[in-house]
Amino acid sequence: MRVLFNGDFHWFDIDAAHFADVQRRVLAFDAIAGNVEAELADDAGDAGCGCAYPDEVPEAVVTRSNLIHARLSQTVRHDPMWRGELAALDYWRAVRVGEARVGVVHGDAEALAGWTFDARALHDPAQRTAHEAAFAAARCDVFASSHTCLPALARFNEGVVINNGAAGMPNFRDALHGVVSRIAVAPSPHSPLYGARIRGVHVDALPLHYDSARWLDEFDSQWPASSPAALNYRERILHGPAWTLREAAP
Repeated sequence: MRVLFNGDFHWFDIDAAHFADVQRRVLAFDAIAGNVEAELADDAGDAGCGCAYPDEVPEAVVTRSNLIHARLSQTVRHDPMWRGELAALDYWRAVRVGEARVGVVHGDAEALAGWTFDARALHDPAQRTAHEAAFAAARCDVFASSHTCLPALARFNEGVVINNGAAGMPNFRDALHGVVSRIAVAPSPHSPLYGARIRGVHVDALPLHYDSARWLDEFDSQWPASSPAALNYRERILHGPAWTLREAAP
């Protein structure tokens, strides 16, 4: 089994000990940078979180996300080695799984913080031609994405896009688990939430169960009530977003 983290593994971990632990654990595996890590490595401080939110995201949410990143930027200064490790990460990775070529990205096929692999964009007929062109340009059969925090799977003539949403937060209403993408030549021994097959390869979304109560305690210890992260995310951590399996994979 090969584990590859595709970015934004740092976000809530503003305590230096927690940050060090997350970085150590993640970099023990393969990893690429998300916009969070790219901005932490750069330290210019002029792009906020680098999330490139679409216009429909409320300005208050964007402002709070930039405040979260500003606080995280203070944490990364505890150890100069941390920034160097993040700066060394690639922004994408191409891997071979059986007969399929998989493009592992953070945002989309064109940008580190791109939103065309967002759950709603993937199911928008008006964007289908652009998605098909992305497969041809990258010579990929599968794209594995994250970034936009809502999971989705979409099948196109040329391939499959799977966006795992968030591994460390709930992704569906009243379902308190994360989601990870599994791409393999053999069927999963665990029941997938949904999936597809292409070129003999299984592309599945799997639930990632964790201790929700312990996670909430750790979150509250770093981000108390009325903090930017609490205002943006605590309700989701408690109950999940307003999103369903049917919306993720129609």
